[in-house]
Amino acid sequence: MIASLIAIIAREALRFVHQRERFLAALVRPLVWLLVFAAGFRAALGLSIIPPYQTYITYETYIVPGLCGMILLFNGMQSSLSLVYDREMGSMRLLLTSPQPRWWLLFSKLIGSTAISILQVYAFLAIAALFGITLPAWGYVTVLPALLVAGLMLGALGLLLSSFIKQLENFAGVMNFVIFPMFFLSSALYPLWKMAESSELLHDICAANPFTHAVELIRFALYVDLNLPALGWTMLATALFTAAALWGYDPARGTMRRKT
Repeated sequence: MIASLIAIIAREALRFVHQRERFLAALVRPLVWLLVFAAGFRAALGLSIIPPYQTYITYETYIVPGLCGMILLFNGMQSSLSLVYDREMGSMRLLLTSPQPRWWLLFSKLIGSTAISILQVYAFLAIAALFGITLPAWGYVTVLPALLVAGLMLGALGLLLSSFIKQLENFAGVMNFVIFPMFFLSSALYPLWKMAESSELLHDICAANPFTHAVELIRFALYVDLNLPALGWTMLATALFTAAALWGYDPARGTMRRKT
């Protein structure tokens, strides 16, 4: 089982190395938001002192955890796209018919994609530091477990979606109806109290969004703090998404019965 885990992670790493544009896209997307979008909202959006911040902060500083979550979210969806591609090419069927337990193979895939996502997040944080976005030194260490938990949750969501996507052409619809609503209806770009000022319903939707809790978990971890409610909700969402994905890939009950 360890050998299969290493092999799947190595395959994910090789695929990532050979797709340099994937790495660049993962960095360009949040950097555009950080340098362009944030510049336009810096003066328009006021931020009060809210935990974990001890003083007033710039808008660029506020959205950094959300942009870290963006990298994890898009990479999780990219991983699901690769699963759909592997299924169409037949390599997914070969993988799932190996003697290893199906849940272990999917978990190995999840670990591999999450590890790549974390590397991309640290690369983004390094570039952000060059532009003056300063964070506590220990925050770069304490954020690692938060990134792991959040990455597993979003990777499990991608795994779940891949069990229902039949063709690559359908992935664009998933991008529009899953990724963007999940990102924009969260605390990644705006504090929840700002949402409440405009609409209580919108605030409640954002508060129920699992991505919001993943972002808040990363936000507090970057400032060497632990947000226990965010950790609990993120882990619960991870368990639910993983269980649903395993059901989806179960040939006896799930959708993979019709696809493989």
